[in-house]
Amino acid sequence: MHWRERYSDKLATPDEAVRLVKSGGSVYVGMFNSTPPGLCDALMARKDELRDVSVFHFIAPFVWELPETKASFRLVTVFSSASDRIQLRAGFGDYLPVGNFRQSGIKDLLRDVDVMMVRTSPPDDNGYLSFGHAVWTNRTAADVIPHIICEVDEGLIRTFGENFLHISQVDYLCERMTGEPAAALPPRSEETVMAAEVICTLIATELVNDGDTVQMGLGDVTTAMAMYLGDKHDLGIQTELIPGGVVALVEQGVVTGRYKQIAPGRVIGSAFAMLPAEELARAHLNPRFELWDFCHTDDLPMLVREKNFIAINNALQIDLTGQVTSETLNGQLYSGPGGQTTFAVAAAVGEGGRSVIALPSSSLVGGERYSRIVGTLPPGSVVTTPRTFVDYVVTEYGIATLRGKTIRQRAEELIAVAHPDAQADLRRQAAELHHL
Repeated sequence: MHWRERYSDKLATPDEAVRLVKSGGSVYVGMFNSTPPGLCDALMARKDELRDVSVFHFIAPFVWELPETKASFRLVTVFSSASDRIQLRAGFGDYLPVGNFRQSGIKDLLRDVDVMMVRTSPPDDNGYLSFGHAVWTNRTAADVIPHIICEVDEGLIRTFGENFLHISQVDYLCERMTGEPAAALPPRSEETVMAAEVICTLIATELVNDGDTVQMGLGDVTTAMAMYLGDKHDLGIQTELIPGGVVALVEQGVVTGRYKQIAPGRVIGSAFAMLPAEELARAHLNPRFELWDFCHTDDLPMLVREKNFIAINNALQIDLTGQVTSETLNGQLYSGPGGQTTFAVAAAVGEGGRSVIALPSSSLVGGERYSRIVGTLPPGSVVTTPRTFVDYVVTEYGIATLRGKTIRQRAEELIAVAHPDAQADLRRQAAELHHL
């Protein structure tokens, strides 16, 4: 019997299903590539009748905050994106700084939320739905939110791990009406692509060792990191977002997980990046891959047990002492910490671990070049990773070693890998700050 017939009593249109959301209530929306666009459109269509609805959408590829929706919806997010960055800076919506996704904390945060809307596969013969290639915090959310609406996508894969939801928890199933992806990564400039090629080559050649367990953050540089690890042996993957190229590394025998302490032999992540369907299909029901809830992939007490753990993350700006911001740009909210702080700390303190920050040395904005390495972080900046948990900083000009270095030595190391056009000014700033 087809799932539509077996569960016909749960089938509803998006317009019918979102009637569960009431004025003064709250709704959790699956983040990024688990966002259900049809349900979001249907809820937005009710903007004139709804008032004071809190929308917990932690990475939103959907615009909730508009002048005409101010009285209807109030966004709560832990990660600013292109869809809400301007609005959050202007005070529309609430930014929640969460860098440690403890399950108890996320459950407490979502315990009073009324409705969950998420993208899933159809139910299988045993009544289990899959979150596809994106679990994120969906598993934890489903444990505490009383009403769940699923936008069913026939194309979603299934994986092992915590990637499941039983039909008994679901109020409504709504068929997905479009084949368009729910989210997409922003394009990278040609200059960024070239810088990333050099940076990833340096990290792979000089900092990643055979037998390491690797975490790779989402960003302009490190999203491409897996493409440069093909000559390594017996790597493990314990990460938050599984980037493109990891499936191939498993198939080639580069990633074996042989020396992992956490889930030996298996690739662990919370979601796959925006990978092509063909690559995702190779991870479908592949026992080498498990997707866990964010609260488990980003569990610090567990991660510090991993030996030879190398965390490779991005930064927007870094000062001459090694303070990293990946959340603010020139003091203005830009993104969020994600799991960077947790992974960096775990790598820095674990046996044989290394915390690596990767970033282009500069950015071109309106034809003017700005150094991403600065004397001091601008006022209003948030420190995502403290300097005490940064071992190496890599730009296209080389590797700065910060572990065990004095402030003077750190400044010298960072100036050496800054853009050449910025080095003289950075030396002047360093002298004024008594770093040199």
